[in-house]
Amino acid sequence: MGQSQADAAAGESDLSGGLVAGFAPEAIEAGRKLFAGPCDFFFAAAKADGLPPIGAPEIAFAGRSNVGKSSLINALTGRTTLARTSHTPGRTQELIFFALGDRLTLVDMPGYGYAAVGKAKSATWVGLIRDYLRGRPSLMRAFVLIDGRRGIKDSDEATMTALDAAAVSYAVVLTKRDEVKAADQPAVVAATLERLRKRPAAYPSVFFTSAHSGEGVPELRAHVAALLAERGEA
Repeated sequence: MGQSQADAAAGESDLSGGLVAGFAPEAIEAGRKLFAGPCDFFFAAAKADGLPPIGAPEIAFAGRSNVGKSSLINALTGRTTLARTSHTPGRTQELIFFALGDRLTLVDMPGYGYAAVGKAKSATWVGLIRDYLRGRPSLMRAFVLIDGRRGIKDSDEATMTALDAAAVSYAVVLTKRDEVKAADQPAVVAATLERLRKRPAAYPSVFFTSAHSGEGVPELRAHVAALLAERGEA
């Protein structure tokens, strides 16, 4: 398979062969410009039959409750309150859609893996996510967020299995990089890559980000901009 623009935009890794890093300056700038545009909430869906019409290309963010999805979305867009952060795990029960101008839609998916959430409600969320993933041709890529301090958990594995089954391309984004010692980060990346090695829909490299320090955020923006360019949407 030929090298994609998203792959070609990245240079050599600074941690290991599997960390997305080293983007060319022009790629970083393209990502900055993309996410510097106006970004606003425009839709929330609690049921699969209540999704908004297909429009701009979409990227979706999935992850365990309290993994930092809202914080990362805020960091990507350079805002502090676009996506609501909560100290109550499992609070978000809907797919939340944000419009990045008319170029891109960001989708914040319900958090999963929190024990206090009832089984019935959890099953409803899983069904909503499954139906969204299966029937959304505008979805370019899902980003599965993993707490860099904790590693991949069983609920993360279940989410990735669902993505594999739906043939939805996804990439793993490790979060809370500022809370992981620099000396430990290569091992975290290597362990994550090993878990992804046999997954057919997984992007073969990972991102390591911190919404607090901004580490890894420019590279993730650049990656998304390259995905848009591949679709002729640049």
